[in-house]
Amino acid sequence: MKKTPIFKVDDLHKVFHIGFFRKRVDAVKGVSFAVHDSEIFGLLGPNGAGKTTLIKSAMGLLRPTRGTVRIFNHNASNKNARAQVGYLPENPYFHEYLTPRELLEFHGRLAGMASKDIARRRDALIEQVGLVDAQKRPLRKFSKGMLQRIGLAQALLTEPKLLVLDEPMSGLDPIGRRFVTDLILDYNKRGTTIIFSSHILSDVERLCHRVVIMNKGHKAAEGHIDDLLKGDNQPQTLEDLFIQKAFS
Repeated sequence: MKKTPIFKVDDLHKVFHIGFFRKRVDAVKGVSFAVHDSEIFGLLGPNGAGKTTLIKSAMGLLRPTRGTVRIFNHNASNKNARAQVGYLPENPYFHEYLTPRELLEFHGRLAGMASKDIARRRDALIEQVGLVDAQKRPLRKFSKGMLQRIGLAQALLTEPKLLVLDEPMSGLDPIGRRFVTDLILDYNKRGTTIIFSSHILSDVERLCHRVVIMNKGHKAAEGHIDDLLKGDNQPQTLEDLFIQKAFS
């Protein structure tokens, strides 16, 4: 019996009207795909391909022009479904006067967590993301990489079943990227389903089970990486496939 996808995008469109003359920009053009339980699913494409717009539309930060998003077989706006999702945006912004401890406490209360659960998860996550020595430092003194780490911690705070990460390696040095990679793999082994948006091919190849490649708002390809590279007439590397699909 085929399992119901836990995240499903169906014919999603997003149109913006920009400037004084309301110029039409089609940022996402009829994209459909499904993510299944315990996958690490890659959303791949160059800058401007529409990945972030698609994710923001799915997370309720933008209203889709047309199409639907379902999470755990509910409309994406369903509160019970959204409570099971952790989200790290591409450029996270937090109140700069808060410390990591205060930030996680704040987000825990917004999520309706009990005080004892907030304290337990806060301390564990600060250690997991390597910010123990900076846990009482205000965020305005953090580097971009450190902000990315605390952003990942807040996304994991509620122990979500679905984790949506938009360019999570942005601003990280090689050690930080390895650290975050290991953390993603660890949570996936525990059963967390992860949607991973990136334009860094090595990260996608290392982490993802299946991918969608986007190009100018369209879905250019979808499938297991190995399957997409099969055949005599197919590209032989993910880099070749990416260039073929994302820049054609």
